[in-house]
Amino acid sequence: MLRSRWNIVAEAQEFAYGDRNGSYRIDKEFIIDLLDNDSLTTHFQPIFSSKDGTVYGYEALARIREPERSIKIDELFNKAVENNIISLLDVRCRENALKFASKLGFNNIDAYLFINICPQTLLDPSHSAGITDELVEEYGISKEKIILEITEKTAIQNYNLFKEAIFYYKNRGYKIAIDDFGAGYGGLKMLSVIEPDFVKIDRHFISNIDKAIVKYNIVNCIAIACHRLGIKVVAEGIEREDELRVVMNMGIDLLQGYYLHAVSPILRVEKAQVHLLDRKRISYGSVNGEQCFIGDIVDRIDPLPPSAQLMCAFDRFIRNPELRSIPVVENDRIAGMLNRNRFLEMNILGKFGYGMHLNARKCVGDIMERPSLIVEADTTLEDVAQRIQLRRFELLYDDVCVTMTGKYLGMVGVYKLLDAITERSLKLARNANPLTGLPGNEVIQREITRRLFQNIHFDTCYIDIDNFKPYNDYYGFEKGDIVIKTLASIIEDAIRPYVFDSSFVGHIGGDDFIVIVPPQISISVCEKIIANFEAVLPALHGPGDYEKGYYISKNRKGEEEKYNLLSVSIGIVSTEVHKIECFAQLASIATEVKKAAKMKSAHTRRSSIVRDRRLM
Repeated sequence: MLRSRWNIVAEAQEFAYGDRNGSYRIDKEFIIDLLDNDSLTTHFQPIFSSKDGTVYGYEALARIREPERSIKIDELFNKAVENNIISLLDVRCRENALKFASKLGFNNIDAYLFINICPQTLLDPSHSAGITDELVEEYGISKEKIILEITEKTAIQNYNLFKEAIFYYKNRGYKIAIDDFGAGYGGLKMLSVIEPDFVKIDRHFISNIDKAIVKYNIVNCIAIACHRLGIKVVAEGIEREDELRVVMNMGIDLLQGYYLHAVSPILRVEKAQVHLLDRKRISYGSVNGEQCFIGDIVDRIDPLPPSAQLMCAFDRFIRNPELRSIPVVENDRIAGMLNRNRFLEMNILGKFGYGMHLNARKCVGDIMERPSLIVEADTTLEDVAQRIQLRRFELLYDDVCVTMTGKYLGMVGVYKLLDAITERSLKLARNANPLTGLPGNEVIQREITRRLFQNIHFDTCYIDIDNFKPYNDYYGFEKGDIVIKTLASIIEDAIRPYVFDSSFVGHIGGDDFIVIVPPQISISVCEKIIANFEAVLPALHGPGDYEKGYYISKNRKGEEEKYNLLSVSIGIVSTEVHKIECFAQLASIATEVKKAAKMKSAHTRRSSIVRDRRLM
């Protein structure tokens, strides 16, 4: 039937030959032979809601009826594109999806049907615009229950024509999804052109997302952008529990993969076979009760939908005198907000006192304001404070809207933010090292914990002065304090050019320091520290000992021993090399690396740097 629709005739001169292993060479004639013999069928894989594990929809997947034919579906479609018969194959698979879903009782199931469509088919001049409508009508499936997945694995040459085709389907009542997002040619351009209802993140980014920081950050950014645009996100290819845990804690809407349920020739309606993990309130890096992130001080203010009546908002404000604002949320996305003072003044009182009468029948969506500031829950308090200062004066004291991967989480009042920053500043002052004024152990631990939580790549440089005790005994404690303060100043000067790269310096205690910098600059920063430290050695040792290159002091046994001039050993631990889970793990690895650096210094009698590059 479809072959006559498209008027395609088998004119290929090549044939598909089977080898001894049962594999086949795929060409035009072979593909048409598959279609003529009705060798294609459809299987289905459930897509689950992350909220309760119920089946949200099914993706229809093309399969070969004869399992002995070791043919990859992706290769079959690629060859169809090469031979200019993709429309024939694509529409047959589309028809099969609708036909088999209908036979399996899809019409009686409260779920969506995800059907794949190749972009080339939409742009094919021979493609009939009404073919999908005909098939839907033939098999009695509602258009509103069909989601057309547009893959971005192939390049699109004519975006204007492609956009017209997509809008045609949208206007007909179909929903649109971008499939394999991030793994193809379209990317953000396709996202902005077709404005889909769903984005399916390619399995490449979900695989081992619990171990790969780069993948985590990419998926997190995609989820934030999509949720703020009102687009639902599907995580494809979940095959392990740890992957499931990560994407659920991100707030991703829909889940798909073999860990949850395999592809099946029938429509499974039961919930996911695994216990879906409950999303818990995440601690955003607090240490000993200190608030560091905006998500830790958020207040959950029950939102209103845009369709709510204005009088509903008025009633909320009157019954809650301390309520400063009400968020307006639609499908978990912040659509706007109502500021108490401006709402009452402009919409209830009005310019001449008739606001109540003029606006009583309006909906919240008609009078809501655009939020002046929306931040993610893992944004630091200081970052939020800086953004607040950039707002217009009349908006300066508006509540801050907080989201988690783009979904509404809660609100934070400016007064509460200032209280948290003040409390933090006081604790920072109490925890600073009295000799150098640098942050101490508690602050260091919090800083590392924050970066680990945010999945930021960083290098941790542990700096230790070699043979500091004999120096202290020989030159005196006052001179020893000068050495420590001098090194602290040198370290601060070395990272000052990178302060905007989130560099950090702390004083662990005694002659031990820590520097946290982006991986690409750690070696150069450490080399600068060593060079500047060596430049002040004449002043630290005095001209006599410096010219000799050594001094005599007592060792721990009370015996006189010859010691080299001061040097520093620096051990670097990188999250690019190690998968660091917590501060204790990093400290354990750092101890080993710093030991290696000190052994190198003892051997070379000079300052040394060791950056551990072992894969773990």
